[in-house]
Amino acid sequence: MFRKKIFIFITLLLSSCTNSSDCFREDVFCAGLVTDTLGIEDQGVNQDAWVGLQQLESEDLVNEIAYIESVDTRDYRKNIDFFIEQGYDVIITSGIGLDDETLRASILTPDSVFIGINQPQTDAPTNYISLTFAEDQMGFLAGVLAAKLTQTNIVGGVCETSDIDSMWRYCEGFRAGVEYIDDSIDVVIIYRDNGDREKLFIDEAWGIEQTIYLMNRGVDVIFAAGGVTGQAALKTASEAGIYAIGSERNQVAVLGESGKGVVTSIYGSASFEVQRMMRLIKEGNIPQVESGQFGYVALHQKFPEELSLELETILKSLLSGDVQTNVLLQKP
Repeated sequence: MFRKKIFIFITLLLSSCTNSSDCFREDVFCAGLVTDTLGIEDQGVNQDAWVGLQQLESEDLVNEIAYIESVDTRDYRKNIDFFIEQGYDVIITSGIGLDDETLRASILTPDSVFIGINQPQTDAPTNYISLTFAEDQMGFLAGVLAAKLTQTNIVGGVCETSDIDSMWRYCEGFRAGVEYIDDSIDVVIIYRDNGDREKLFIDEAWGIEQTIYLMNRGVDVIFAAGGVTGQAALKTASEAGIYAIGSERNQVAVLGESGKGVVTSIYGSASFEVQRMMRLIKEGNIPQVESGQFGYVALHQKFPEELSLELETILKSLLSGDVQTNVLLQKP
């Protein structure tokens, strides 16, 4: 009920803002963000995208910005339509769950530009930008770090179903990163391939169970990906004193006290990419498919500076293409 009240308040606030500045006018440049159900303070892509828009507004590159938090997946269409009806020039949607509605809106509204973050599309209209981040490279960087941290020479990954391409790339990228550093390290990756489909990304019990199994096998560094399923694994490893590496958002901030053992989290730099895309759009350039940059949460001071420098070197090499993960786009 509380979140519903917040949503209503934000909608009313947006209505009052748009009445004071007509986004249909050519001299008024407006950008709106529709989040998935994780909300604006997700410590990840939603929050980072909003930071990017705020920076653009502070530099007077955008006249008006606003966001709507989606309380339920059924809100996606009406939230996107709200910005369309207000004449927003650019509408950004964040999360794979909004892909169909964003594509639909872009087809029906050729006068607006749509940016779908983490929404891979291969056949979209020219006013649609698919902004994704290379999960294989992010997993690879996590694997490099795991190889540097392990003392038992056994590391593990707890991952959502491999039938989801992004999960496959994350976790096979992790395997490739470990082997890049030392191919003698044993990499044990467990996918939730036989689990209940209704529990996709929310299967805490499975995440806990698999993490305990890995720790019993001697794994001393665990990488996890897959929403709440992955977070359960990170929390379990952290509370057991095992190093954990997160993905998708700043898991230390999300988990709080339960995530003290999370060494870092690796996720897309939505703020940087949103700013870059918006500048291109203002110049009249609308790219179709973009692979964005990514980064990681700074390591704790207890780790030597040399480790951070090594990660930075690998990160730059991945982004430049000097280092290849050789991970397929889809599971064979």
